[in-house]
Amino acid sequence: MRYYVYFDAYGHARQIVNEQQLAEKYESEPAEFLSAMCRKQPDTGKGYTSGHVGTLCFDTEKDLIDYLAELGEEIEEFYACGSGSRPYNF
Repeated sequence: MRYYVYFDAYGHARQIVNEQQLAEKYESEPAEFLSAMCRKQPDTGKGYTSGHVGTLCFDTEKDLIDYLAELGEEIEEFYACGSGSRPYNF
């Protein structure tokens, strides 16, 4: 099954719809889905925000959820790592 995932500007998955839901609610247009998700954000002023819709294919919804859980851990580990460099004092 094909899933459409709205990722916010920070790469967090915020909303997921499958092909059937996309057809029913958004006329099978990922751009309409993206537009609707951008309008839902209360702190965006005029309703514009950045983000994107990714298309993912999995056999079951459980596989999708497992993938997104692993992706979240990878992102957290990436940002949590420290660097060995020090700031320069000029």
